[in-house]
Amino acid sequence: MSLASMTGFGRAEGSAGGIAWAWEMRSVNGRGLELRLKMPSGLDALEPGLRDTAAASLKRGNVNGTLTIRREDRPKIAVDPELLNELLRLAAEVADKIPGAPPPRAEALLALPGVLRASAPEEAWSTELLAQVKTGFGTALAALVTARREEGARLHRLLSAQLDEVTALRDAAVTEAADQPERQRARLMESLWGLLRDQPSLPADRIAQEVALLATRSDVREELDRLAAHLEAARALLAEAAAVGRRFDFLVQEFVRETNTLCSKSASVPLTATGLRLKAVIEQMREQVQNVE
Repeated sequence: MSLASMTGFGRAEGSAGGIAWAWEMRSVNGRGLELRLKMPSGLDALEPGLRDTAAASLKRGNVNGTLTIRREDRPKIAVDPELLNELLRLAAEVADKIPGAPPPRAEALLALPGVLRASAPEEAWSTELLAQVKTGFGTALAALVTARREEGARLHRLLSAQLDEVTALRDAAVTEAADQPERQRARLMESLWGLLRDQPSLPADRIAQEVALLATRSDVREELDRLAAHLEAARALLAEAAAVGRRFDFLVQEFVRETNTLCSKSASVPLTATGLRLKAVIEQMREQVQNVE
């Protein structure tokens, strides 16, 4: 299986018995699978089967399927006999009441609304047409699936590159944070001794204990270890590929959480800069993951 996007387009068209048809399928990202079908009146009975066909190929996405149908031959023009007879009767009555009035003219009567109309075919949707429409839906759906997989291949390459960048930044953060607890302890001790040099209010050993505790809390090795584990899980999802979008989205949220903690604990300019770069790359990755099926 390969990674699939939720964005794509598919089309199929054909004709049967003088009637041309065309399916267009479009999809964008969504939380689940939502299929909207728009078809001419009289084809509603096809919808349950078409929905089952779509659900067998798609797992997520907002999908719109539109079927357009048009007659290839020109419709025949027919006269509404009842309306014409009624108009003739009314026209004759009016002519009798007006001395010297000319008899009703045919072109004038035919120009009145409703007298002429396009004759409807006796069988609007033939068995052949219905069969082609069902087959055409499958063809358009297959084209949509192909387009989503092609877009998924692009997403796979992009996400792989972004994971490589996150890995490199995480490794840089490990180096920059190696001596962070010790540097944080030294900085805190220097500040405290400056404040308490003249009037100490706590014993020196108690101050040292509190500073050591604060320095330990500034240690980011746990966050960086969890980030490494999340990176490994993300690469496993890319390898699995099939319908991993929801899990990938949740995993990227964990990336964001660990990086936010890293930035909040940072005690050095280089580590903070690396943390901000991590946040930027992870945010770009999250935008791409939104499109993964």
